[in-house]
Formats: sequence, C-alpha cells, structure tokens
Amino acid sequence: MTEIDWKTKLLAMKRDLQATDSAAKDSRGAVVELDQSRVGRLSRMDALQSQAMNNAIAVRRQQMLSRLNSALERIEAEDFGYCLECGDEISAKRLELDPTVCFCTQCAKA
Repeated sequence: MTEIDWKTKLLAMKRDLQATDSAAKDSRGAVVELDQSRVGRLSRMDALQSQAMNNAIAVRRQQMLSRLNSALERIEAEDFGYCLECGDEISAKRLELDPTVCFCTQCAKA
C-alpha cells in the first residue's frame, strides 16, 4: 500500500473507534443503584460488573486511539513502516494485520 492508503485506513479506524467510544459513554457513566431495598443484590452486582467491563473496554479503546495517533504521526514524519528500534522495514503482512505496529518481528521478540 502507498502512504496515502495507510493514512486513509488509519484515519478510518480512528473515526470508527471514536464513534464507538462516543456511543458507549452512557454505559460507562451509568449510576449503579446501591439501595438494596430497591434493587436486588445480584442485579446490583451484575450492574457493577457490567460497568467495570465497559470501563476496561474504554481504556483499551483509548490505548488503541493513542497507537493510531502515533502511527499517523509516523506517516507525517515519513517514518511509517520502519522499525523504531533497528530502522529496518516492517513487513507489509505485519502492517496489514496491525497498521499501528512500530517494531519489526525481530525487535518485537526481543
């Protein structure tokens, strides 16, 4: 792929991730009813667990967003596709699997 194709792909991934995150904000911010007389203990535990999972997913989304931004910065600096450790070219197959990778397979193993 050319640089423009990678940039387009990364920007689309970023847009999708931001849209998903925006849509999921309600599930992370929901207040869990603590009054046991109104809500059963198991229902409250389920709500707390669901909220914790949604918060963990949001953290992973933010981490991916950071990786996408870093990849876009590497494109602008014309460093995209090169290992940050050794400077060798990252294989196209590796980039196709995850365009945010910044290390070649050898350096990633080390």
